[in-house]
Amino acid sequence: MKHLIFLIAKWKTVLMAFVKPLGVWGIGLVATIDAAAIPLPMDLIMAGYAWEDKQHFYIYAILAGVGSAIGALVPYFIGRAGGELFLLRKVDRTKFDRVRAQFEKQEFVAMLIPSAMPPPWPWKIFLLGAGVFEMKIPQYMLAIFLGRTTRYLIEGLLTVMYGPQIIVLFGRVIRAHFVLLLVLVCLLIGVAVWWVIQRQVRKKAE
Repeated sequence: MKHLIFLIAKWKTVLMAFVKPLGVWGIGLVATIDAAAIPLPMDLIMAGYAWEDKQHFYIYAILAGVGSAIGALVPYFIGRAGGELFLLRKVDRTKFDRVRAQFEKQEFVAMLIPSAMPPPWPWKIFLLGAGVFEMKIPQYMLAIFLGRTTRYLIEGLLTVMYGPQIIVLFGRVIRAHFVLLLVLVCLLIGVAVWWVIQRQVRKKAE
């Protein structure tokens, strides 16, 4: 545990030294870069901001969500420009068809849920997939903003309540029980899709 706390403190010092000169907008810029191309430890960065300014952690979560939505346009347009072949290099045909099926059934939910998930969830694959399958940009950005902001709000709140070390511990739990988490997420998607279908059926009946 002592080693873990030291590691977090070291990461926190390095990351905050990089983003601090950018002020409140720093986390938005970092989130944009993270979504666009270069994977960054956003969980630790969010924890650093929340711990330094506990009363305004929700502002940083919202700014990070906005940055993610803007940065995610880069992989989206890569997908639109011919990302199907690139996507097939990253995943096999079975997984590709599964992603396509999710977008065809309910593209907003198919983008919302992965955006809220922490690593090691393959988020970038869904960003490329949204471009390949030509998801509408306003819905795409809204789904990412809502999903990512929800994730960062939860991380910020956990940090304020238990300290930055909770983020690393939480990440370890997720990695250790990833299959269980995957099953739970699939159930949530199923419930969301069922709810949307039931709502549409009621509207037609009226």
